[in-house]
Amino acid sequence: MKHLTLRVILVTSLLLSLQAFAQNVTISNPWIRATVQGQKATGAFMTVSSKENAKLVAASSPIASVVEIHEMKMDKDVMKMSALPNGLDLPAGQAVDLKPGGFHIMLMDLKMPLNKDTTVPLTLTFQDTAGKKTQQVVQVPVSTQPPAGQSMGAQHNTQHTH
Repeated sequence: MKHLTLRVILVTSLLLSLQAFAQNVTISNPWIRATVQGQKATGAFMTVSSKENAKLVAASSPIASVVEIHEMKMDKDVMKMSALPNGLDLPAGQAVDLKPGGFHIMLMDLKMPLNKDTTVPLTLTFQDTAGKKTQQVVQVPVSTQPPAGQSMGAQHNTQHTH
């Protein structure tokens, strides 16, 4: 009986700590760029902040076969996009913008067109400094423009590298 009680306490404690960590991460102004018929990839953008140091380590969505955390940056005069296989750091108390022309979530091999004024579920996986992971599901609106107050970011020719 003691072992069962101890297990219940440990599981409850773990669930409460994961729930507390999930509450430390805030996502604001999420949006996904609408697609046209035949387009197989698009980006998801938002502002993410964490009360404690954390890392966005993965993302997934039922509407895309592949979802990756990406970065776009200038290399000479060409803007290049590449995956961040180790995730994206979220420094404590600092907002990290995921926006066109910078960090973003890339949804590839889309299973359907994404029409304006619809929403898409996006599951984000975060890791705290102790290595614990938690997931947060966000219903993200599809739009042709970012929410008011956010910029579209840089508009350049891009080259996709992996």
